[in-house]
Amino acid sequence: MTTPRSLFSRHLLFSLMLTLAIPAPSQNSPVTQQSHQGPAQSENRVLTSTVADGFRLTAVGDLIFAGPLLRSSEDRLKSVETLLRDADVTLGNLENTLIDLRVFHGYPQAESGGAQLIGSPAVAKDLRSMGITMVARANNHTADWGVEGMRETDNAVDAAGLVHAGTGENLAAARAAHYLDTPKGRIGLVSMASTFTPMSAAADPLGESPGRPGLNALHVTPYALVTSEMMQGLRKLRDAQPKGLAESWTEGSQEKPNELELFETHYRIGEKAGGFSYEMRENDLLEILKSIRKGKENADFLIATIHAHEPDIAVPTEEPGDFLPKLAHACIDAGADAFVGHGPHRLRGIEIYKGRPIFYSLGNFFFQITALEPLPRDTYEAFKADPATSTDRDLMAKIVKMHFNEPVWYESVVAVSQFEHGELSEVRLYPVELDFPARTTRRGGIPSLADPIVARSILETLQRLSKPFGTTIDITGSVGVIRLHR
Repeated sequence: MTTPRSLFSRHLLFSLMLTLAIPAPSQNSPVTQQSHQGPAQSENRVLTSTVADGFRLTAVGDLIFAGPLLRSSEDRLKSVETLLRDADVTLGNLENTLIDLRVFHGYPQAESGGAQLIGSPAVAKDLRSMGITMVARANNHTADWGVEGMRETDNAVDAAGLVHAGTGENLAAARAAHYLDTPKGRIGLVSMASTFTPMSAAADPLGESPGRPGLNALHVTPYALVTSEMMQGLRKLRDAQPKGLAESWTEGSQEKPNELELFETHYRIGEKAGGFSYEMRENDLLEILKSIRKGKENADFLIATIHAHEPDIAVPTEEPGDFLPKLAHACIDAGADAFVGHGPHRLRGIEIYKGRPIFYSLGNFFFQITALEPLPRDTYEAFKADPATSTDRDLMAKIVKMHFNEPVWYESVVAVSQFEHGELSEVRLYPVELDFPARTTRRGGIPSLADPIVARSILETLQRLSKPFGTTIDITGSVGVIRLHR
């Protein structure tokens, strides 16, 4: 979870854009120029899947899970647990820090992913008991409670028998694939994040300098798109500032005619103003792709997963950042058999590329943010709440009403991908809803299969979001189906 107060919010950027009368980001811009449905180009893959016939991957979205589960919560979950348990692998994104403050020796960090999310170590066992077997760990909340919290969460996940990836004692460890052995083959997982707090990025050692624990970071640079006339205005604004206030201090850099950095914000001339374009740090990308290649060499099936809010939850958009299709395609070309995105807490489109599924965001699966406790003083101060008169539930309910007060944040799907002879044969999409009416109570944010009316609405939204990628979703009853034709 993040909010406009997160480290990545662009409040200064937006104020400048409003001053310059730049329109809001387009909701209808094309996402990618090439998409492929079906396995027509699978013969170009470097490494093919070698899992046994009938392999089934089930993927869900973000897991913000306070736990442990109440009996009433278990009743809601019964309708989805069968889907989770029937898979050979079930994957989700764990955003909580799982710690017991009675024995925890760390601290809430001064920076967080929007709020210092916390949960009981028992959450890990609950996830495993309901059928989840692998979790991504690289996200903007990985270090909410410091390296100590990251380590204790990883230990709790290990103790529960969950395979996880995306964190480690140095960057190489965080980037490495981790494996789950199943009767149908060995499954690898590489987890990365493009949305993260700066202090949470892992680093490798160099000479006598030790490495740094943290997450597998993919650094991306956002560029706000402006017209040529707006760029001229920005240059005039830059040139009018006192010396040393607005210049770029990058050593040896030469300013490009179509780009400008001003007040720590990057601008680029685009076809039209509004929205963002992104550049991935080349070394990060190359190392992540190498981890995928290496992981696939040691596995029968490899999943690449990313936590990406871009553009930003502060500016809600249904489209992924323009770097994500490029990244997803590159990961599949490097050997990934599936690419699973999460982070924006809402659904985004689905693409089939070279016969492999790409889920740009699966939204939320658990979203128990009003059940999180205790909250540190920093969270109260960030949201201007008085801890003398407000409880943790009061504060989180306030945040829900400010930023997550629409059903879209509480509607998602369970995505079940079926593989035959190592190739994707179909994807089934089972709509779930997280009890939006109970969103400000402890019981809110827990999934169950959606009723037929809500299910159809969710699937029709996903049809619309997936159409720009060339993906056709048929609706059969309350289930969406993507069929690959040979």
